[in-house]
Amino acid sequence: AVVSTQSTGWKGLRITVELKIQNRQATVSVVPSAPALIIKALKEPPRDRKKVKNIAHSGNITIDDIIDIARQMRARSGARYLSGTCKEILGTAQSIGCTVDGQPPHDIIDSINSGDIEIPEE
Repeated sequence: AVVSTQSTGWKGLRITVELKIQNRQATVSVVPSAPALIIKALKEPPRDRKKVKNIAHSGNITIDDIIDIARQMRARSGARYLSGTCKEILGTAQSIGCTVDGQPPHDIIDSINSGDIEIPEE
């Protein structure tokens, strides 16, 4: 019951829930994954996972949304810099099937690598 009250904002999305148990008292915290954060940034209506299958997430998000998601995922990223974390999130956006600023995510990755798009250090 506590888990469902904590995860109401993530209706229709698959998320990880962290249970910390101390002195037989459980505290619940939501640990959103990169795909869940991207789909939430797309602002799509919630869907019933049992009924609707193979959803095409064909929306568009901004590079600022990607940087915000990268800052949230920073602690769990394997990258040294925020730009690497942004590239991880862009790769996830590519597999979800959405576009970033109207372009395919891989084009944004290429322009980060070439230095056309500046990603702040932190």
